[in-house]
Amino acid sequence: MIDLYNYSLPTISLLGLAAILVAIEVGHRLGARSNKGDDNVPTLEGAVIGLLALMVGFTFAMALSRFEARRDAILAEANAIGTTALRARLLPEPHRKEVLSLLKAYTNVRLGITQRPATYEDLAVAVEKSNKLQEALWQQAMAAAATNNNMVPTGLFIQALNEIIDDQAKRLAALRNRVPNIVVLALFAIAITASAFSGYASGLETKRSRLPVYVMGFVVCAVILLIVDLDRPGAGFIEVSQQPMIDTAATLATFPD
Repeated sequence: MIDLYNYSLPTISLLGLAAILVAIEVGHRLGARSNKGDDNVPTLEGAVIGLLALMVGFTFAMALSRFEARRDAILAEANAIGTTALRARLLPEPHRKEVLSLLKAYTNVRLGITQRPATYEDLAVAVEKSNKLQEALWQQAMAAAATNNNMVPTGLFIQALNEIIDDQAKRLAALRNRVPNIVVLALFAIAITASAFSGYASGLETKRSRLPVYVMGFVVCAVILLIVDLDRPGAGFIEVSQQPMIDTAATLATFPD
């Protein structure tokens, strides 16, 4: 099966638009060669277009929910890092200085993970760096707990650090959670079928212009590409805002070393 996530948005745009336009042209020519009209064609055309509209709405809702999940995951992770940094300032030296330095490096790594990494290898490298920094932070927490008799600030710091680790997993899950490939392929298939029916219906009626059918084909293709773009933040025109993580990094930069 074709995996659309292996192809760039421009490639999908050109191939999808070409398939829809070819379907319209082939359908029109077949309709023009038909010797008699078919009363069932308008009914079938309306049914397929209605199915396409339903499929578009269903797929758009799936893509939008995943987009919102990625946005919420960034905000939650940024808040967790900020809370951990504030509680780290309650730790005794030298743990306070070491933890704040590690948190600044960790924030920069997390900020570098975009919604659509250039490659999956880039994402794997970023996750590996994050895991190493998390381990270093955890070692500092263990050392602080072993040497500090006052467990209140240390316990609060460990709690916040656990949230950072959990939020990384949630953000990675949100990044990897996309609309199933089969759903997008089915959407394209229904769009091509609907375009062919519309072209065939226009060919049956000699007075009916093909221009509205082609316009419909362009619009349908644009809507599908909007859905695909929404499901791939950072790869096209739609991006999930990194501002919460940027604000957190700026706040941590103001903390004294």
